Amino acid sequence: MVEHEDSQSILRNFRQTQEFFVGIDSDGCAFDTMEVKHKECFIPNIVRVFHMEAISKYVREVSEFVNLYSYWRGINRFPGLTLTLDLLSDRSEVHDRRFTLPRLQGLRSWLERETKLANSALKRAIETTGDPDLALALEWSEAVNRSIAETVRDVPPFPGVLESLQSMAGRADVMVVSATPAEALQREWTEHGLKPLVALIAGQELGSKKEQLGLATAGHYAPERVLMVGDALGDLSAAQANGALFYPIEPGREDESWARFLREALPRFFAGTYAGAYMDDRIARFRALLPETPPWKRP
Repeated sequence: MVEHEDSQSILRNFRQTQEFFVGIDSDGCAFDTMEVKHKECFIPNIVRVFHMEAISKYVREVSEFVNLYSYWRGINRFPGLTLTLDLLSDRSEVHDRRFTLPRLQGLRSWLERETKLANSALKRAIETTGDPDLALALEWSEAVNRSIAETVRDVPPFPGVLESLQSMAGRADVMVVSATPAEALQREWTEHGLKPLVALIAGQELGSKKEQLGLATAGHYAPERVLMVGDALGDLSAAQANGALFYPIEPGREDESWARFLREALPRFFAGTYAGAYMDDRIARFRALLPETPPWKRP
């Protein structure tokens, strides 16, 4: 835990230079990378590492729902994995095939006690416990990272992201607030020339999005001058937990959302008129896009 706290010193020492602060999520929010990462990297490695070839069709369907099209969109990879297993356990098709799903109780126990859900923390837990479930989860996670490094190239930011960052220059301190590993974030934001436009890139190694946002802004900015931009309900929760404002990038409507941000929301934020009915309406529309009930359970 001491190492966890030390790693977060960069957040506690975040230097305020502007009156306003904007936190921006990366995958699925700034970059159109959610679909390719999950469909081409996460899911194939679930099937391979956990030997789920016999039910691969349902693994894909459930994992896509959890990570892309549901209330849990944007969830950290490890709780996303256990949630996928839980939803698979309710599928009649899985039972009909007499397939035994891995329980991964060791991973579940680790999730109950750890907040920095990253490979580095998982490795330390393996060294301490020798738990085979944790070792298998690490094998999967490292395979995912390798697949992402090999596969996800030349995926540009959504239209409007660059222009929005340029409009915030000199007016707001901007930080990437993400649950993605730092290595991938650094590569993607550097590859497309966006890194110089943000003050800090925070990944899963620095804790949850709630922690990242809170540690960087607490005691520095007035709450009404802190805005989180995200594409998942976890981003909204991180903002609300810190008393910050929230602007949603709507899944499936990302281009339109960024155009509206640049045209309407950002000027309102700087003018102090974003909070209230305007923000509430945007959040209500956003919530409606991310259901809790999977399609195979709907009438």
